[in-house]
Amino acid sequence: MISHHLLLCATPAKAKCCDPSVGAATWEALKSGVRALDLENPQRREGIVLRSKVDCLRVCEQGPVLLIWPDGLWYGGVTPERVQQILERHVVGGEPCNDWIIRRTPLRSL
Repeated sequence: MISHHLLLCATPAKAKCCDPSVGAATWEALKSGVRALDLENPQRREGIVLRSKVDCLRVCEQGPVLLIWPDGLWYGGVTPERVQQILERHVVGGEPCNDWIIRRTPLRSL
């Protein structure tokens, strides 16, 4: 079972999205944070958490942008520091980090 899929626009196709070095650092923080919290463990009761680095989510500002499915929450300005809080509070704790949400397209309500 899959609990969440995290899509991070970390290699921007358009310069106005974000600084590529911030995108790369945020991707590394996302990978290590998912591993540290054991979210990829297939035995995890809530289901595994998938992560994908994407080229462009077509939100060409406020990047890096992190989209969390199936919740449909789009976080803007995601930094390595913020990604850890998003993992802990939202993905594990079920409480969105409302201050950083730039768009909502939910498939299910939280």
